[in-house]
Amino acid sequence: QVQLVESGGGLVQPGGSLRLSCAVSGSIFSIYTMGWYRQAPGKQRELVADITRGGRANYADSVKGRFTISRDNAKNTMYLQMNSLKPEDTAVYYCNARLSERPLYAPSEYWGQGTQVTVSS
Repeated sequence: QVQLVESGGGLVQPGGSLRLSCAVSGSIFSIYTMGWYRQAPGKQRELVADITRGGRANYADSVKGRFTISRDNAKNTMYLQMNSLKPEDTAVYYCNARLSERPLYAPSEYWGQGTQVTVSS
């Protein structure tokens, strides 16, 4: 059974930094695109950034220049380095992975349980 586990959330002051991690475990043949999403209270879940297996990254305009997404394919782990955090970055951050559990199996999407990031003085 595939599991995605996020870590690294917490409370930080405006201008501060946090690093999120997402570890994927279980029956995995290949992980394709991975991404970070966030959902603030009363708002829809939105894409923060995603990254292909080859390392090509895509960012939401609101985080460009402040956040950096990366992944370690050997460890089945993805990261999100968040710098210059703002109060509007406050949300639950979710890890997403599109992966195949076995050769020739169509890929499916999996989600982590989420980690809270709060930016406040």
